[in-house]
Amino acid sequence: MAEKRYSRGTSRNNSRRKNTKSAMAGEGDSYTYVDGNTVRQLRVAARPEPEEPISVSQTTRKNRERSLQMNLGYVLFLTAAAVVTVFVCVNFLQLRAANTLLQEKVASLTAELDSAVLENDSEYNRVMNSVDLTHIKEVTTEELGMQLATSDQVVTYEAQTSDYVRQYSEIPEE
Repeated sequence: MAEKRYSRGTSRNNSRRKNTKSAMAGEGDSYTYVDGNTVRQLRVAARPEPEEPISVSQTTRKNRERSLQMNLGYVLFLTAAAVVTVFVCVNFLQLRAANTLLQEKVASLTAELDSAVLENDSEYNRVMNSVDLTHIKEVTTEELGMQLATSDQVVTYEAQTSDYVRQYSEIPEE
């Protein structure tokens, strides 16, 4: 690609730089001349044609001016909308704060319940470990005169609930 410089007033076909008085004085514009298929094509934008002013009636002009102005009803509507928006936002923030407080309270109560359950379980285990079943058997049989149940005294049956049984009448002997 051969680059050739030319100044205003030169021919593109002319490969030499043409020295003119204005180009030598620096008053003219200088351009770069490029040979080959990489030459940029000049795009000249078409000037839009000026539109003719449309004549508008006096009534239409007044209506347009009136529509651009804010009247009392529009200002009241915007004020009411702003008040409602602020009210909704404040209530939303209050509900979020209350929700956060309730979540913290639930978390603290859950931790308290867990500690109470652990304490209860440890106390139950301590009590169960402190019970001496052989001592209880000795006291009931020797001091209180109780006897161990024999196999003919044990009655088995199916219960409808697994928690406990209430006896309202005598158990029939089979």
